[in-house]
Amino acid sequence: MVQLKPRFQSFEEYLAYDDGTDNLYELFNGELIPVPPESGFNVEIANLLFALLLPLVGHRRMRGHGLELEVRGEPRNRFPDLTVIRDEHIAQLKARNTIRLSMAPPLLVMEIVSPGEVQRNRDYVAKRMQYQDLGIPEYWVIDPQAETILVLVLQEGVYREVATLTGEDAVVSTQLGALNILASETFTAGIGGG
Repeated sequence: MVQLKPRFQSFEEYLAYDDGTDNLYELFNGELIPVPPESGFNVEIANLLFALLLPLVGHRRMRGHGLELEVRGEPRNRFPDLTVIRDEHIAQLKARNTIRLSMAPPLLVMEIVSPGEVQRNRDYVAKRMQYQDLGIPEYWVIDPQAETILVLVLQEGVYREVATLTGEDAVVSTQLGALNILASETFTAGIGGG
């Protein structure tokens, strides 16, 4: 028997769908596209930043890769690597870990770039435009290949590049303040069991 792929006419139809798994999907032109797992190194970076941010924002406002954002355009949803949500989101996300277009945007999203030109363009261009459209105040593009952290801040509805952090630059967020880490430590903390 051939299993037909579901097609969705609306985001609401997609939200009502349950395939009985914990798989993550992006909704692209009405079809489900599986979200591939992250590389081990990207997970190490995300875990380090999660641990650093946790004392600043608390466990209820810090969300990992499973948080879904409804966005305009294609795909219709994104799963940032790390997100700092607002207090009001805590109750709103109890039933489903999805921030809808009708909700206030999160305060900060971070994407860790995977190797490859398609992935770079997705994080530097496509997601930048979608997150800007949502009105997310701060967006970080963390690039392990270049060992840089690009900090974008929403000013008058447009993302402005306020810093490209490298080496001994202190990691600072306009939303959260200083993180007590250097940019280089973001990319070396997991190496050698450190």
